[in-house]
Amino acid sequence: MKVGIIGVGNMGGAIAHALIKNGFELYLTNKSGNLEEFKGENVHIVGAKELTQKSDYIILAVKPHVYSVVVDEIRDHLREETIVISIAAGQTIESLTNLLGKRKFILSMPNTPAMVGEGMSAICPSEKVTEEEIEDVKKIFSSFGKVSILNSDLFHGFGAACGALPAYVYMFIEAVSDAAVLTGLKRDDAYKFVAQTVLGSAKMVLETQKHPGELKDMVTSPGGTTIEGVRALEEKGFRGTVIDAILAAEKKSKTMRKE
Repeated sequence: MKVGIIGVGNMGGAIAHALIKNGFELYLTNKSGNLEEFKGENVHIVGAKELTQKSDYIILAVKPHVYSVVVDEIRDHLREETIVISIAAGQTIESLTNLLGKRKFILSMPNTPAMVGEGMSAICPSEKVTEEEIEDVKKIFSSFGKVSILNSDLFHGFGAACGALPAYVYMFIEAVSDAAVLTGLKRDDAYKFVAQTVLGSAKMVLETQKHPGELKDMVTSPGGTTIEGVRALEEKGFRGTVIDAILAAEKKSKTMRKE
């Protein structure tokens, strides 16, 4: 399977490293920046035209403001069987159909933890994509995390809940670390301790498959320190504030795609 990546920035670069590690043959092109770090036996640094002609799957990882320009540049060189995978923000099934016509494509949304191999991605194939091709695409995305097929009209919610979530988690880690420093812990230790605890807590949800509420109850002893902290969070509207943030992000996503 030959995979081309157009736009090797932070996300495109992370995907490239993951695919190289998993033995994919890659074709890479970038308008700016040095791609020397990616050179290897199965990695080809080429122009956009050659990449388009030789790749079975093409990942478009360019910035939204140059997206249509890049598509215009490669459209006439696409082979009929080539599948275009869009990871650019702001695209929809409708907008990709307008840009690519009847060609096969995948609407996708990875998130930034893909940079450390722990991404959560959603994909939505166009009508002509076969089951075998969908499995190939899932293999690509599985090289840098988990992937799920999602109806396109759920992408707004997915982006709000999972695309934006890392930012909220970082804010949470920072806030807890600030509090830990206030109690006397060193800053570096606080970040390390808190981040590891968040990682372990997420792993508990995934591996035990217990309801998050049940896991919370396991930590909150009667009359203890944890339930007192939970009370303080609830008093300040913790859950409602989180829900409001997700809904605000979803609303903004829908507004942006109408513009």
